[in-house]
Amino acid sequence: MSSTVSEATFASLGVPAELVAALRAGGIDRPFPIQTATLPDTLAGRDVLGRGRTGSGKTIAFALPVVARLARLVPSGESIAARTRGARPRALILAPTRELANQILATLQPLAAAAGLRTMTIFGGVGQAKQVADLRSGADIVVATPGRLEDLIGQGHVRLDAVAITVLDEADHMADLGFLPAVTRLLGATPTGGQRLLFSATLDRGVDTLVKRFLHRPLQHSVDAENSPVAALTHHVFLVGDAGQKRQVVRELAGGNGRRLLFMRTKHQARKLARELTAAGIPAVELHGNLSQNARERGLQAFSDGSIQVMVATDIAARGIHVDDVDLVVHVDPPAEHKAYLHRSGRTARAGNEGDVITLVLPEQHRDFQALARAAKINARPQPVSAGDRTVRALAGEPAPLVALTDAPSAAARKGESTPKPAKAKGKGATARAAGQAHARPRVTAGPVSSGAGVVSLSRQGTRPRRNTGRRPLRRSA
Repeated sequence: MSSTVSEATFASLGVPAELVAALRAGGIDRPFPIQTATLPDTLAGRDVLGRGRTGSGKTIAFALPVVARLARLVPSGESIAARTRGARPRALILAPTRELANQILATLQPLAAAAGLRTMTIFGGVGQAKQVADLRSGADIVVATPGRLEDLIGQGHVRLDAVAITVLDEADHMADLGFLPAVTRLLGATPTGGQRLLFSATLDRGVDTLVKRFLHRPLQHSVDAENSPVAALTHHVFLVGDAGQKRQVVRELAGGNGRRLLFMRTKHQARKLARELTAAGIPAVELHGNLSQNARERGLQAFSDGSIQVMVATDIAARGIHVDDVDLVVHVDPPAEHKAYLHRSGRTARAGNEGDVITLVLPEQHRDFQALARAAKINARPQPVSAGDRTVRALAGEPAPLVALTDAPSAAARKGESTPKPAKAKGKGATARAAGQAHARPRVTAGPVSSGAGVVSLSRQGTRPRRNTGRRPLRRSA
């Protein structure tokens, strides 16, 4: 099979020329194994169960057949009805999180545009007026989270009776979040003869029930062993003596150049660490369930485009982060179970790249982590470290310049509190601005963080550093 995978092209797998050109325009020339395995069957209209980890290329694996069949670019699409009027989409893609829905859309849109199809997203955390308007204009493909979609169906804003293709992405994560009852109802509202594609890393927690009930004689394709570590990942286990040593090691690991993702167990811990790092001159964004949708999107955008290189996230947010070129994943708090460890770690070594994963373990956590490592099939020898050790320096990489965010909202600002600026910012906006924080590292070398003249200052609105002369405080941009 390895020779087949290496020799396959999108064209040889049956992908229409229009979509091959769209992929090439996006810098995608060769299919990944999950795409090579599934595309001949999905393009033919068969139900497929695909099992592969995040970062294996699943989005393109299901986006191509959805677009090709709806646009009638392949023979199996000729049986699908033409575009319907009003809020009756012809394809539905269900995702567990808002972040994943947005990133699916980002991959899907160029392909859909090449075929003349209209796409949209539906998720909570934002007003529904625009979503209702987009539905009425006649979207062909809807990417949705289950909760908001059910709300709109209940209000009569959308019907699923014209859906010809349904995709469930990361079905196991939907099960973890308790969405399977809603997913079951939504699948039951789609026509029984439609094509159904389900992608999941595992088949436990009720996912197998969905497969048996809704997929018709599905073809199963798996490119990774269930719950197995990624070969391109290098795992490191650092033993730290106490919380103080741990804090210093975290700061050193976060302070290097390149994208790095730090995981905490709770929302409060994620928020606290992100703001501590920012106050120390290492701009960081936080990602957890307490943020508004605008704050989440702004933080993800800053992390994705590299203007901020450190993100602190919780377990729930882990499956929603799909950013290539993450150099380092740090389990500041080891997760409670091995599947969470693998999901977190899978944020690096994506798309065939290599990556490093570090777990910081306190003495009282050592025994629990040993059990977790065995379950995750991780073979990494624990080593005692402290800040400044050669091993820590090597993984942290070249230190990035420290940044004084004197013109950005305070990283310590809390919901409903004022920031230490001339004007006060209260309510939800303060939380969103604090989450967004600075949107850039400076393009000049900044000295140690201090007050007074010569400190690099970042504007909240842009990426250009400004210099505070020390004569008076800089006013925050409107």
